[in-house]
Amino acid sequence: MADVLKLTETRTASSTSAHALHYAHVVKDDLHDAPSPIAGSTKLLFVTSEMSDFVKAGGLGEVSTALPRQMRSYCDVRVLIPGFRQVRTARPVMEVVRQMPGTAELPPWSLGRFATADGLTIYTVLCDELYDRAGSPYGPFGGSDFPDNDIRFARLSLAAAEIAAGEADPNWKPDILHINDWPSGLTAGYLRWKDVSTPTILTIHNLAYQGLFEPGRMAALGIPDQAFSVDGAECHGMLSFLKAGIFYGSHVTTVSETYAREITTPEHGCGLDGLLRSRMKAGHLTGIVNGIDASWDTLIDGGATTEQVVRQWKRRNAAAIRKAFALPESRGPLFSIISRLVHQKGIDLSIEAAETIVAAGGQLVVKGQGESRLEDAVAHLAKRYPHAVAARIGFDDAEARRLFAASDFLLMPSRFEPCGLSQMYAQRAGALPIAYRTGGLVDTIEDGISGFLFSSLSGAGLSAAVRRALDAYRSKRAFKLMRGQAMSKRFDWRRPSFHYASVYARALDA
Repeated sequence: MADVLKLTETRTASSTSAHALHYAHVVKDDLHDAPSPIAGSTKLLFVTSEMSDFVKAGGLGEVSTALPRQMRSYCDVRVLIPGFRQVRTARPVMEVVRQMPGTAELPPWSLGRFATADGLTIYTVLCDELYDRAGSPYGPFGGSDFPDNDIRFARLSLAAAEIAAGEADPNWKPDILHINDWPSGLTAGYLRWKDVSTPTILTIHNLAYQGLFEPGRMAALGIPDQAFSVDGAECHGMLSFLKAGIFYGSHVTTVSETYAREITTPEHGCGLDGLLRSRMKAGHLTGIVNGIDASWDTLIDGGATTEQVVRQWKRRNAAAIRKAFALPESRGPLFSIISRLVHQKGIDLSIEAAETIVAAGGQLVVKGQGESRLEDAVAHLAKRYPHAVAARIGFDDAEARRLFAASDFLLMPSRFEPCGLSQMYAQRAGALPIAYRTGGLVDTIEDGISGFLFSSLSGAGLSAAVRRALDAYRSKRAFKLMRGQAMSKRFDWRRPSFHYASVYARALDA
C-alpha cells in the first residue's frame, strides 16, 4: 500500500482563484535570498529533551530534528540531548569529550559527541543512572513521569550551562543557547547563578507542561535559595523549571503568533500570563510558526500536480485505506482523526460530530492512542457504525501518512493548540482540516479557503463546520479550488529559521 502514495505526474502552475494568485505572490517573495541576520561564525547550542532521529514524544522531537539542521545555513550548530537508551543504542560508540563532576545531588556525567549521517554534531549527556531506561523521555511507556525527573532534567540544564561556560568542551563554546520547554528551562537560571552572560532563547512548545517540583528540592538541584522568588523560579509556591526559563532567558519564543498572544491571557496563560505579558510588552516574546519536514513535499512530487492527477491519486489512496480498515467502497467523503486520543485534542467533540458525517454518507477513520476512556469511546463508535467508522488504536508513521494522503477532511478540534503539525501535513496531502479557532490553527488554516475553522467549542460547533465541509464537497468546483489552495501552501522551515536567526541576532546585540 505504500506505493499508492507516489504521485508521478507534474503540472504547469495554474491559479485556482484570485486568492491563490495573491498567495502565490507571497510565497514567491520568500526570505531565502535575504542576507543572514547573524554571522556565519556564530556558535549555537540547541538543547532539547527529544529528537526524532532517536526518541520523541511529540512535536518537540520533530522541531528538534528539523530546525537545527535548517539553522546550519546560518551558523555553527550543535545539539545537546540526554544520553537516553535510544541514543546509546543508535550510537553505541561515541567520543567522550570530557568527564564532569557532580553538583549537589546531580550525579557526575560525561560529554559525548558524534555526528549524524548528514554531519550534524550531537552532544549527549552521558549518565546511565539517569537516562538508561525503557520508556519515553519522561516516563515509563503507558505510565506516569519518572519520580526523579527533577534530577534528570536539572542535569541536562546544568550540563548545557557548563558547556556554555567553556567547562565541558575546551574547543567549542557557544555564543548563544536555544533551550526548549521545561526540561531545559533551568539552563537560563544556572547561567545566571554561575554568572555566565551567554544569551539564552527559550521556546515554549506547550505552556501546560511547566516542570513543577516541591521547593524543598532546590538544594538537591544546586539552586540558590534566593531563586525561590516571584522574580525567579518560584511559581505559585512551587519550583518551576519553565518559569526559570521565562524569567532568566534573554528572549522567549513560542510556536505560533496567535499562541504567543493567547498565553498572555488568564484563559491560556496557565498562571504565567502576568510574566508573559511583561515579557511581550518589553519586546521579548515572539511567536514563530513551526515548519514541517520536506518529505511532505516529496510525498506529492513537490506539489506540482494537475487536478486530474491529484484526484486519481487521492482515490487510489482512499481505496487502499478503506481496504486496510475493512470499510466498504464509497463515493462519499473520507474524514480522518490522526491524533493522540486525549482531552486536549477534542476527541469527544469529534465523536459527537461523527453522526453528522455518517448521516451524510461519509466515512471516518481514526488512528491514534492515548487516554483509555477515549480509546474505548472510539472503539465503541466503530462498533456502532461498522460500515462507516473504523479505528485502529496505536500509531505508525507510515500508516498515518497514507491516511493523510487518502483523506478528504481531517478533524482537528483541539481545545488549544500551540502550533500543531497535523493541519499542515493534511493541507500538503490535499486533506482539508476542520479545526477550532485557536493557536497555530488560526495561523495556518485559511477559513473557507484551505480548510474550515469554527469558534464555538462544542460538538454542535464542530458539526456545523462539518456541514460546511460537506457542502463544499458536494460542490465539485468549490472543493477542487479549496484542495488546490491547500496543496499550494508551503510550510517549510526557511521562513521560521530566518525569524529564529533574527531573534538570535537581537539577543546577541542586547
